[in-house]
Amino acid sequence: MPVETTTAVETTTGVETTLGVEKRTIDHIPVTERHGRARDLFTIWFGSNIMLLTVATGVVATAVYGMPVWAALIALVVGHAVGGVVMALHAAQGPQMGVPQMLQTRAQFGSYGSLLVVILVIFMYVGFFASNMVLGGQAVSSLFGIDETFAIILIGLVSVVGAIVGYRMIHALTGLMSLVSGVVMVLAFVWMLGVHHLPTGALHTGGATVAGFMGTVSLAALWQIAYAPYVSDYTRYMPRDTGVRPAFWATYAGAVLGSLFPMILGVLVGAALPKADTVSGLQELTHGVGGVVIAVFGIGIACTNAMNLYCGALSTITVGQTIFPKWVPGASARAVVSAVLFAGALVMALAGKDNFLVNFTNFMLLLLCVLVPWTAVNLVDYYALKHGEYDIDSLFERDGGRYGKFNLIAVACYVLGILVQIPFLSTAMYTGPMAEKLGGVDISWIIGLAVICPLYLFLMKRFARFAGHSPVVAEAATEGVA
Repeated sequence: MPVETTTAVETTTGVETTLGVEKRTIDHIPVTERHGRARDLFTIWFGSNIMLLTVATGVVATAVYGMPVWAALIALVVGHAVGGVVMALHAAQGPQMGVPQMLQTRAQFGSYGSLLVVILVIFMYVGFFASNMVLGGQAVSSLFGIDETFAIILIGLVSVVGAIVGYRMIHALTGLMSLVSGVVMVLAFVWMLGVHHLPTGALHTGGATVAGFMGTVSLAALWQIAYAPYVSDYTRYMPRDTGVRPAFWATYAGAVLGSLFPMILGVLVGAALPKADTVSGLQELTHGVGGVVIAVFGIGIACTNAMNLYCGALSTITVGQTIFPKWVPGASARAVVSAVLFAGALVMALAGKDNFLVNFTNFMLLLLCVLVPWTAVNLVDYYALKHGEYDIDSLFERDGGRYGKFNLIAVACYVLGILVQIPFLSTAMYTGPMAEKLGGVDISWIIGLAVICPLYLFLMKRFARFAGHSPVVAEAATEGVA
């Protein structure tokens, strides 16, 4: 008969309400507190993606890369379709294991070996939080005529509240925004194409380049892959019998559809008004309902930023609990960490707001370089080596339990995964020699996946016992033992 597995940091907690502050942080979620359905995963990813930053990413395709609309649309579809697979495969890990995504990384890299990846992911959260604050601040400033810096701070503070309250509130807000933002997005398309129409020449057919096409594909793919380090954070309360396929398809559909259509809006804004910033351009093309569009998409930013801050706090707590294993972090710890991360993101936002699109594009492309080898190692380990069966108690042990302090194979593959991509990178700050030979085409992330997935699988099957990492799959399932 199955019995509940406990961990060193579990505490007793009751059933929480939507507005009640979540008591748990990185501790294991017992079966008695599991709730939700697979379709809830559709709304959280659909609702959280319909926002101004998603639109701004679409603007890059036409305003920065100079792509015609038709080519940009094809590139976006390809990028989201491929990247969405990688992202959604992580979704099933939450119900199965019941712990946050970055804590799971200890099972692949070891308790201390995982710290490098987790710290890099924290920087990613802060970067996205800062980017969202800039756009949200611009929107609020444009709508209400208030100082832009004050508006940026205001958007950030609203997001902090969501991160402090936690999981249930974020799920509820994104569920509501799925409906509201979806309707407003349709309204924006109708106004842009049917009421005002695009300026003459906006739908030109020339100017497509391989470099621009692949750059757009990479941005779309990374948009999805960037969710991989925290997709399980929003499935870890789901019942374990949610199932791999339902979790995958609900997450995939929500993330891909919720990202693709706002980016198409951005493509049209960039093609019609390449000199305008995202907020003013969108407002001009939807004149008459522009205030509603900007307001709703701005609220969407606050919801998504709450997700970024929440997951950044969980990852930061993961680092702290690795160093101080007797620490039992609760809601107050998440609140303090959220405030500190907000302060860091605010500095970044205010420093980079004047050249937002270029800074954001470079950030996204460099981020891809460090995320790809992690996702390759994680997915191969979960699906091909361990088949979803891990010893949860070992994840909370300072020495890593059966997974050790360092898995040298995983760490080496991760570092190698970054190094093999560098020659293929093509950004405004750096273009590798292979990217130059390819005419500026960036295929670094494809190279990273193609090299690290089979390499990690081969090395772990042959040499795991020599890498400080137990090759044995846990006898105990993640929720109990026979």
